[in-house]
Amino acid sequence: MSNTQLVEAIYDFAEHQRLVLGRSEATIKGYTSDLLDLAQTIDSFSSFTLPRLRKWLAAAVGEGKARSTLARRTASAKAFSTWAVKQGYLRTDEAAKLSSPKVPKHLPKVLDPKEASAAMDNAKSADELHLVRDTAMLELLYATGMRVSELTGIDLHDIDSSRQTIRVLGKGNKERIVPFGDAANTALNAWLARREELAKDPDALFVGTRGKRIDQRQVRRVVEAAGEVSPHALRHSTATHLLEGGADLRVVQELLGHSSLQTTQVYTHVTSERLKKVFNQAHPRA
Repeated sequence: MSNTQLVEAIYDFAEHQRLVLGRSEATIKGYTSDLLDLAQTIDSFSSFTLPRLRKWLAAAVGEGKARSTLARRTASAKAFSTWAVKQGYLRTDEAAKLSSPKVPKHLPKVLDPKEASAAMDNAKSADELHLVRDTAMLELLYATGMRVSELTGIDLHDIDSSRQTIRVLGKGNKERIVPFGDAANTALNAWLARREELAKDPDALFVGTRGKRIDQRQVRRVVEAAGEVSPHALRHSTATHLLEGGADLRVVQELLGHSSLQTTQVYTHVTSERLKKVFNQAHPRA
């Protein structure tokens, strides 16, 4: 089987991830990038062997790639190998024998409640209309903990103003309903009252300067300018503040759209670290 056929199989695998498994575009892009890189080392399915796979990963180590990159490449090769066996390209699942490198867990950066509140009122907007929009985006991101990709995908009909909830389409096309509070509701209503001054897209909740659905890069710039943190850090802050306020871990899991409770549990470590810091600063015998 030629390299061309291997590359075609990689794109077929990507389509399977998209259409059958409902993977996010970011995941599919990562898989495809890794596998096309692998195709530079392994030129056919007949040479898709454990030694060649290890050689490919060893080359990445030699290039100084991070552990997280090695772990992602291993995961890509494993997922493709399993699919290739089911499709009849491989007799045995060679990549299943690869061991994934452990990636050290870094505690996510979080804003304290005062910093988060200040960020909500600190949008660096071009004019008053964009300020109204940007404030609504900031308030919704912090209120719900949703991902930027989820925010940009919201349509007008996804909002239930009477219940103060939004229908969100998350990773793997999984739908969930998330509530938002009064501050976000006030900001959202202010934007809805003026949205038509900017919008050309009839469905999108948030639009860019040209009136079309706003893209993720624009939202990231708004968040980074307002709070000097990434949108992901703002999401971390939401989860941490909910847990510190007494929210149940499974409730936070549902709100954030985590498929695994283990993913949500990282925030318990964050709150523990913050508790230790306060203790060390405040207790006379610390």
